[in-house]
Amino acid sequence: MTTTTAPSPVLEATGVTMRFGGLTAVRNVDLTVNAGEIVGLIGPNGAGKTTFFNCLTGLYVPTEGKVAYKGTVLPPKPHLVTSAGIARTFQNIRLFANMTVLENVLVGRHTRTKEGLWSALLRGPGFRKAEAASRERAMELLEFIGLEHKADHLSRNLPYGEQRKLEIARAMASEPGLLLLDEPTAGMNPQETRATEDLVFAIRDRGIAVLVIEHDMRFIFNLSDRVACLVQGEKLVEGTSEVVQGDERVIAAYLGTPFEGAPGDEELAEVEAAEAAGTAPATTTTPVTEAADTTPAADPTSPTEPTEPTEPTEATAETETPATTEATKTPATPAAAPTDDTADEAPPAPEAPAVTPADADEPDAHGSTTSKEGNAQ
Repeated sequence: MTTTTAPSPVLEATGVTMRFGGLTAVRNVDLTVNAGEIVGLIGPNGAGKTTFFNCLTGLYVPTEGKVAYKGTVLPPKPHLVTSAGIARTFQNIRLFANMTVLENVLVGRHTRTKEGLWSALLRGPGFRKAEAASRERAMELLEFIGLEHKADHLSRNLPYGEQRKLEIARAMASEPGLLLLDEPTAGMNPQETRATEDLVFAIRDRGIAVLVIEHDMRFIFNLSDRVACLVQGEKLVEGTSEVVQGDERVIAAYLGTPFEGAPGDEELAEVEAAEAAGTAPATTTTPVTEAADTTPAADPTSPTEPTEPTEPTEATAETETPATTEATKTPATPAAAPTDDTADEAPPAPEAPAVTPADADEPDAHGSTTSKEGNAQ
């Protein structure tokens, strides 16, 4: 009879919450990483992945929750977290540019050396022995990542992909039991990405658990034993690669499509309710607007109805007849005198209608009485 033992957890994050003032970047996230396991962490930009990493490694003090490594709760101090057995790389490369490749790896050994200040100043036999052991271990790691032939090169002179490898080697120099990689293939071409994938598998084969943040879905699904997806600071789903990449909520989160029960739905409902309450009084002005819009359509003198101009004119003349004086009862033809431009082109006929004395004193439509007096004579 064979017995199967449950995998021992290396990392246990329980209820991790991180707030920055009124902004909740990470909310009640639980995550477990077992020994010899590769776990992927995915999510859209701004989902809180790097903030969660910073909480695990002591760069941030979580507002709520706890982080335990092999059953021991870690203090929120980066050097104590590294001493406990958790190492990490960063999204932006943070090498010592003016130090050699070997010296960068030696920096990662500082948590595993026992020599202190006085031993370093006196440089006794114990210090020289420890330094020789550190150099030997650093060269082993450079050979492991394929950079032993560039040990004396300045790190700033390395290509981008090799700088990423060097950062991983420096993290491994602290002899971690859990390695956290923050977007290790960012900016890499397909060949460098495949080489990084092989490197992570080789690290796992050395008994080191790995937690990876990555946006390259093909890379993360081929690499990981389990994948967790963060959306707006909350863990949406966790499972195997097949389960996560087939989850409709994950697809909707990456495409920007809202889904039922999405993180932030409560806040969205509050905002919509506030907007509805703020715009409710404005709806009372709708009837007034409609009435104002219908008034011009009912005007018979509107220029949009040129087919029936005579009926409004006769109606207007009939309404104005009682109020007019005797001078205004003359025919409409003499009153509508031609303009100056028309008069120049076609002079008036020699036989003009008789004009009464009252009409001779009245100005015409252009405000001039001279032309009528001349016609009368």
